[in-house]
Amino acid sequence: MPNPDMTGVISTTEAPAAIGAYSQAVKAVSGSTVYLSGQIGLNPADMQMASDIDRQIEQVFHNLQAVASAAGGSLDDIIKLNVYLTDLEHFAKINEAMELHFKAPYPARAAVGVKSLPRDALVEADAVMVLADK
Repeated sequence: MPNPDMTGVISTTEAPAAIGAYSQAVKAVSGSTVYLSGQIGLNPADMQMASDIDRQIEQVFHNLQAVASAAGGSLDDIIKLNVYLTDLEHFAKINEAMELHFKAPYPARAAVGVKSLPRDALVEADAVMVLADK
């Protein structure tokens, strides 16, 4: 039975298709909160992983933007970001990317070191977005 608090599943071909039993994003009925699933550095056109950490980080933010856009928002509407890195030595690169893709005030964020990620990705990020009433 579907969850009555969900108004819809968000899906776009501008970000990689789900690689399992999850949705790219789900919008909740109560308010205008959208939960964006984790994005890795896959190019949605060919489903190939970006070649290095810098390109993967850029692709992750591109994919998050695509899903946010499909839900009627943008990166500016993200209030919480979770970042997962297989090597915390790349943490500074995440900060640099956030300064490029977000404006102050920046979203709340957690950055977590993990042993591995799907498809041998080096970075993954998921987000919570709140859409302004329109």
